[in-house]
Amino acid sequence: MASRFPPVTKLLLIANIAIYALEWFLRDSPILDSLALWPIGAEQLGAPPFMPWQLVTYAFLHDPSSPTHLLFNMFALWMFGAPLEETWGSRRHAAYYAICIVGAGVLQLVVGWWQLQHGAQIGPAIGASGGVFGLLLAYGMLFPNNRVMLIIPPIPMKARTFVVLYGLGELFLGVSGFQPGVAHFAHLGGMLFGWLTIRYWRGQPPFGRPKPRING
Repeated sequence: MASRFPPVTKLLLIANIAIYALEWFLRDSPILDSLALWPIGAEQLGAPPFMPWQLVTYAFLHDPSSPTHLLFNMFALWMFGAPLEETWGSRRHAAYYAICIVGAGVLQLVVGWWQLQHGAQIGPAIGASGGVFGLLLAYGMLFPNNRVMLIIPPIPMKARTFVVLYGLGELFLGVSGFQPGVAHFAHLGGMLFGWLTIRYWRGQPPFGRPKPRING
């Protein structure tokens, strides 16, 4: 019987929850500021400078004043991450999640730099959502016909449809600025780099052509 909490998924859940608890004791600490993902150039406005490790550490931080941020991310990490890890194996699953959070961070840096150049008020990006959106994308690609359900409103739909709707919703919110204070482009970055990674593993364009199947 497959484990409901395969090892990498379990480790990620424990790490995120443990660090969230630690954040309660280190509120307003410069240590936490140095682990969040700050836009390149924000140090000119008094923010901590961008450091390479922030492309990983930001994904393990969540707002201590908003436990729902952590809860939703951890629920999605388990819901989509566990079946993916059972399918891929722990090593590939860990590599995929790492690529997604780094890719999400890279796109967020690019967008944050552009916004900074145009006078926008910029804060740090935190949270596992970039990796979670990458997991969502992978789940939709590997199990497109599985049924999933929105929480609000509770509407069941195919995983493929779920992914498309979430992706379009994030794109709209990111471009329109309708929901400020959320790193929508980090979410899209997680999906984009997840899609590219799966295409690479499958040998599909833009990385190559899929190998022909041989019937016999």
